[in-house]
Amino acid sequence: MSDNQALSTKQQSIIPISAFTATGDLTKLKPALQAGLEAGLTVNEIKEILVHLYAYAGFPRSLNGINTFMALLDERQAQGIEDEVGPDADPVPADMDRDDYGARVRAKLAGAETIPPPSGYQLFVPIIDTFLKEHLFADIFARDVLDFQTRELVTISALASMLGTGGQLLFHLGAAMNTGLSEAQLQGFIVVLANEVGQQEAAAAAAALGMVLSRRAS
Repeated sequence: MSDNQALSTKQQSIIPISAFTATGDLTKLKPALQAGLEAGLTVNEIKEILVHLYAYAGFPRSLNGINTFMALLDERQAQGIEDEVGPDADPVPADMDRDDYGARVRAKLAGAETIPPPSGYQLFVPIIDTFLKEHLFADIFARDVLDFQTRELVTISALASMLGTGGQLLFHLGAAMNTGLSEAQLQGFIVVLANEVGQQEAAAAAAALGMVLSRRAS
């Protein structure tokens, strides 16, 4: 893997932060958060990662991660360490059509040029589709502390670490590629999973990536 194809140190540090937040392993999360700060993630970038994850792992895991991060920052401040806070999110336009914005973001992540008609669960339970479009893909994705590619890296790191989320992992591995992550970078993602999170998680992610690559090649 050449240097320009590899995940950066910052990107690599996102993977265990997301994984351990999603699984609730706070003992491993704390050193992962510290490594993220030392890799160059700002305080606000890590906050945003932890906020983003509530959409996939739930409020309890997200809040536990936030509390763990708060305690770590207090410890570092007591040691005289000043971490870079970084910029906050720019305000979202008050007149933004959240339904349209969210539908366009989801289509873009799926690699579609136009918004597809609703089907499946979208017709069966329309309100969940509204929540997905207006909240996840609009309220959250519109926050510019993290770009779409980073949000997808956060998401696949969480989904690869949880049980029962294989279908969503397939979609988001494709979405990660549609935001510009290369096959080589996703292979690097799997290496980090194996080294930092677990062999079982990495093997499942590798199998899912193989399916995604096969579909994209056909």
